[in-house]
Amino acid sequence: MEIELKLLLDPSDVNRFRRHPLLKNFTISKPPARQLTSVYFDTPELHLKQNHTALRVRKIGRRMIQTCKSGGQVAAGLHQRPEWESEIRGETPDLPALLGLIESGSAVAELLSAPSLAGRLQPIFTTQFRRTIWMLRIPSGAEIELALDQGAVLHGDQSVAICEIELELKSGDPVSLFDVALELQNSLPLRAANVSKAERGYAMHAPQAPVVAKAQPVSLSPVLTIEQGFQVLMSNCLAQVQGNEDGVIHGRDPEHLHQMRVGLRRLRATLGLFKQFIQPTPEIAAQLRWLASLLGPARDWEVLAVSTLSEAMRRSQGESKLDQLRQLAVAEAGKHRHAAANAVSSHAYAQLLLLLGSWLEGRRWRQQQSAEQIAALSAPLKKFARGKLAGLQEKLLKRGKGLKRQGSGKRHRLRIAAKKVRYAAEFFASYFPLKRTRGYVQGLTELQDILGASNDLIVAGRLLQQIAVQQPELESHCDLALALLDSGDRQRTSKIKRAWRKFTELTPPAKAGGIR
Repeated sequence: MEIELKLLLDPSDVNRFRRHPLLKNFTISKPPARQLTSVYFDTPELHLKQNHTALRVRKIGRRMIQTCKSGGQVAAGLHQRPEWESEIRGETPDLPALLGLIESGSAVAELLSAPSLAGRLQPIFTTQFRRTIWMLRIPSGAEIELALDQGAVLHGDQSVAICEIELELKSGDPVSLFDVALELQNSLPLRAANVSKAERGYAMHAPQAPVVAKAQPVSLSPVLTIEQGFQVLMSNCLAQVQGNEDGVIHGRDPEHLHQMRVGLRRLRATLGLFKQFIQPTPEIAAQLRWLASLLGPARDWEVLAVSTLSEAMRRSQGESKLDQLRQLAVAEAGKHRHAAANAVSSHAYAQLLLLLGSWLEGRRWRQQQSAEQIAALSAPLKKFARGKLAGLQEKLLKRGKGLKRQGSGKRHRLRIAAKKVRYAAEFFASYFPLKRTRGYVQGLTELQDILGASNDLIVAGRLLQQIAVQQPELESHCDLALALLDSGDRQRTSKIKRAWRKFTELTPPAKAGGIR
């Protein structure tokens, strides 16, 4: 199992990196340097990539080493995945030699043993780089191989530069990798790298727009403790946040920013679910708020431009005044998306990821806890899930009392409460009857959507007022938009009442025949 942390380094900072005190203080042998050339193989239709597997042949001096990596996971730059390698004589993969190392019957063994695979493999791209290696032994006792790679990924006449640091754990606790990374980052603008060299090569071979990363279902083992469940859920949310980084920085689809914001909300909701046991450090909490403060405005302006004002224009049959407002909102959304992209590219964001990774991997919350608090973390997650979901359901029902007479403020709090229950139900779905949980989540989703649409109008009012103050000549335009949007309030109120009534008739999973 390969466990390594990948960090991106600007070429202009290489000399500063080489002079870093950490290398001088903890290197246990003279750092060798060597030139590495790797050719990655796949079928014409990229069958290996589609099965999350990379196969390469690397030339190291006169030796040829084939390596297969498959599956695994990435969080905050930490890559954990199975790896098999063997020395071979030729320059093309020797699949029988690899299969001799892989457990028979496993998914990767089935993949590589397909009768027609060997004959269909062909070179896809190449990496060429110079690697300098420092072997570190840090005070915790962990041994880490720190590699500086400088070179390029090559495909035809195209190339993408490589300048990165890899910290590979040789012995000790994986959290040591984050300790070293954070020490380096104190003086170097390093960023966590969630994309491997292989992924960069495949992107050159078959360019495509960044994929929108949505929330993935969570499968929770019945034997998980509260602490283990917290780590699983946080990693799931972090994967959604990081899965949209490239789209936020380089893409044009606003859905990337939206889904990153959703991932961040899910992550903060997880912190809320477990707050009686685990509290983030003040630094992590502050940086999470900072990130949310930059993602939120971009999404608000996007909704105003694409959804809210477009609806007002339909009602007014394309009123030109509203189109002027919509174009202004589009421009504002673009400015805020640019600010969000800068934030995700920043040193502060990279530090947040490393701090989160260190905190989660090292269970740093234990440092501030008593023996009794630590013992409580070992309680079964299933029992906690049942009680937590039941408690959130009860709070939601209280929020919904007197819905007919509720103003916008109380409806907003009702929406937030519904969102918390929905996230909890999705997180803990493994522990409850599938059919009933699915219906419950669907009811919550419908309620949240209609309450969200109502909240969008409140946000629109705030943003339109902001426009009117900054550009008084557009005040009449804003008044027209608000009048058109307010005209449907009675209909929206009826929809909210129906969605609430439908939801209250559902049986909550936590009261439905126990835990599976």
